[in-house]
Amino acid sequence: MNMMLLMAQAAGNLSESIAGSNPVLTPVTDAAEMSLWEMATKGGWIMIVLGVLSLLCFYILFERNYVIRKAGKEDPKFMDKIKDYILGGEIKAAISYCRSVNTPSARMIEKGISRLGRPINDVQAAIENVGNIEVAKLEKGLTIMATIAGGAPMIGFLGTVTGMVRAFFEMANAGNNIDITLLSGGIYEAMITTVGGLIVGIIAMFAYNYLVTLVDGVVNKMEGKTMAFMDLLNEPAQ
Repeated sequence: MNMMLLMAQAAGNLSESIAGSNPVLTPVTDAAEMSLWEMATKGGWIMIVLGVLSLLCFYILFERNYVIRKAGKEDPKFMDKIKDYILGGEIKAAISYCRSVNTPSARMIEKGISRLGRPINDVQAAIENVGNIEVAKLEKGLTIMATIAGGAPMIGFLGTVTGMVRAFFEMANAGNNIDITLLSGGIYEAMITTVGGLIVGIIAMFAYNYLVTLVDGVVNKMEGKTMAFMDLLNEPAQ
């Protein structure tokens, strides 16, 4: 009986010693939070460059999206009306109609109508030349967006390198009194600029591919109108 009492007392003392050596940890409720603006300011001047590139990217995206979609909207009966004008001998009316429509395809057909009476090869060459000019107009700004897609991540990596250089420079000047707060600025710059560059580059890449898809759709319509017009010119000879 005495042995059992001694064992119970020893167990109680052991539990008290364990509780004293391992105090209960209370959760930290006051966690520091950082807003996106504060995070961006930690990146230094590189983030200003990335911000300008992102604004330029969004401007090109919305401006080109409006222009390309407007160029792709046409009257589905456009070629039927052109055919009626040409077969009816109303060349001036056909040209006026093309000018009123005022789309890349209409400008191509207008050039072809203005070359009627010349050899078919000359008419086709004139249409193709106008088509190349119209495609170049539609693709305006896409080269800049492609450059942003490839250059923004590289600029972000540049910020990473400069940030790490600054961190190691401050570490070297600190000597034996190295404090993590001395390195925080450089580390923030190194990490945040990489994230910013990748975000801008990814957005620009997807925007570029989206606009290229829209341009390809308009080009296909232009090619279809050209083939229909050339078939129209060949009909009387059949």
